Amino acid sequence: MDLSWSAEDLAFRDEVRAFLDEKLTPDLRDAGRLMTSVYADHEASMRWQAILHERGWAAPAWPVEHGGCDWSLTQHYLFTRESVLAGAPPLSPMGISQVAHVIIEFGTPEQKEYFLPRILTGEIFFCQGYSEPESGSDLASLSMTAVADGDDLVCSGSKIWTTHAHEANWMFCLVRTNRTGRKQQGITFLLIDMTSPGIEVRPLVMTSGEQIQNQEFFDGVRVPKANVIGRIDDGWTVAKYLLEFERGGTAVAPMLQVMAGDIERAASGRPGPDGHPLLDSPDFAGKLADARIRIDVFEVLEFRVLSTSAAGGNPGTASSMLKILGTELSQTLTELLLEASGPRGRVYQPHATRPGGPVADVVAPADRYLSGEPWQAVAPLRYLNDRAGTIYAGSNEIQRNIIAKAALGL
Repeated sequence: MDLSWSAEDLAFRDEVRAFLDEKLTPDLRDAGRLMTSVYADHEASMRWQAILHERGWAAPAWPVEHGGCDWSLTQHYLFTRESVLAGAPPLSPMGISQVAHVIIEFGTPEQKEYFLPRILTGEIFFCQGYSEPESGSDLASLSMTAVADGDDLVCSGSKIWTTHAHEANWMFCLVRTNRTGRKQQGITFLLIDMTSPGIEVRPLVMTSGEQIQNQEFFDGVRVPKANVIGRIDDGWTVAKYLLEFERGGTAVAPMLQVMAGDIERAASGRPGPDGHPLLDSPDFAGKLADARIRIDVFEVLEFRVLSTSAAGGNPGTASSMLKILGTELSQTLTELLLEASGPRGRVYQPHATRPGGPVADVVAPADRYLSGEPWQAVAPLRYLNDRAGTIYAGSNEIQRNIIAKAALGL
């Protein structure tokens, strides 16, 4: 594997840098750098998507005929890395990075024509309806029903831990249409208009105080059968395809490398218990060095997976490996960031950050008072949010079971 950049790669990198320098306003950079979870401030994220769409870069991984970019694997990686380095707010993954790929792969011509352009512009904003109160990592045990009635499916039940359901106007959802056979059978992949009668959205407040996740209740919601992706009762096939993008479809290593660099700079400027810079502590420096070595190893694996995907291959269990390693590395880094923040990291000051959703019961001081530096305000909230990383998108325990069964034959 050749890891050196060619002259063409460096020219593309400079093009991306020039674009980011021109288009990223101070407010948009703040939205990226002061994030407290994997989700940026919603309004800032949508503004950035509009700018990227105007340039033709909102969905570079899509096929060119649908609005994607004819980029090499290296160009995709460089674009992601430069965006993270510049502090660009990430786009919501639910539409562009997830459901769009299953619409492209399994959708009808009419579905592609309607949804794909509107996902690009942001007119349609998706949330994901997978988890239920009694069905999380064991996703195939879901029970929300969809009963056929003429040209419609009538949906009843509940979904939970749904990111941005309070912002979304569409949901891609797994519903139970048949209870015979194995539990993976009889599941249908369905697109639901969130303005349909019979839907109630209730916010869930996380330990960080943010309202990003929600629970939804469906009471006899009528959804046209024309909104089924793939075939009725065969939604598990579609869902498995989508999960490969959720668990390993984008470059994560650049984000981890930037986090590690931020921690090093923070620790070099803050005194430790002995009065010397924290980075001089062998214990702290050793933990950070170990994390950076693991990030380098992770990056090589990510290169291989992205290369396989770019060549039209199926990454298979490697997606599960990336999900495990990426989320555990992120948790390690947020722990180190919290340690580097010192006593200031114990102060609850969400008003000084840019969370991915409203923060309950917090009124920002009139003078926007901040104790410490902005990164110290981010540290505890990012730490709390990141505890969920090894649970969402299929818990890491489930991912290890997948690897054991599919790759090791256990």
